Amino acid sequence: MKPELTAFLAQHGFPPEDLSSSGPDGRFTPLMRACKEGRLDMVEALLEAGADIAVTNADGCNALWLACYNGSHAIIGRLIDAGIDLDLQNGNGATCLMYVASNSKADLVELLLRRGAARELRNFDDFSALDLAASRDCLRLLRQAA
Repeated sequence: MKPELTAFLAQHGFPPEDLSSSGPDGRFTPLMRACKEGRLDMVEALLEAGADIAVTNADGCNALWLACYNGSHAIIGRLIDAGIDLDLQNGNGATCLMYVASNSKADLVELLLRRGAARELRNFDDFSALDLAASRDCLRLLRQAA
């Protein structure tokens, strides 16, 4: 294991022997923490070391959600390239596309659509990303994709 990865794990209280379990706060795996912090170097190191990209947190969100929270196009692209579930629906039935649309992150709406996100999915309240769009730019992008 790379020394930088060992230091990152220790800094956040993660056990080095299990790269896919939640840390001391029980909310994030090391991969999720690296995504949230925008640490592409740690995302790369964790994927190389075998971190499981399919793990979800208590809310049913995978690491892609945390990458979308951070907004790093490079990390989002790397996770998609690694095979993460782009259309995972969390505990409320929401997808990352719904999340970024509802938070006016038009650049991420465009990125996710370009990478194949399903715009037609609906959450458990029967809303789509288009229904949840919080800005004109997001609305325009989602309408164009139709």
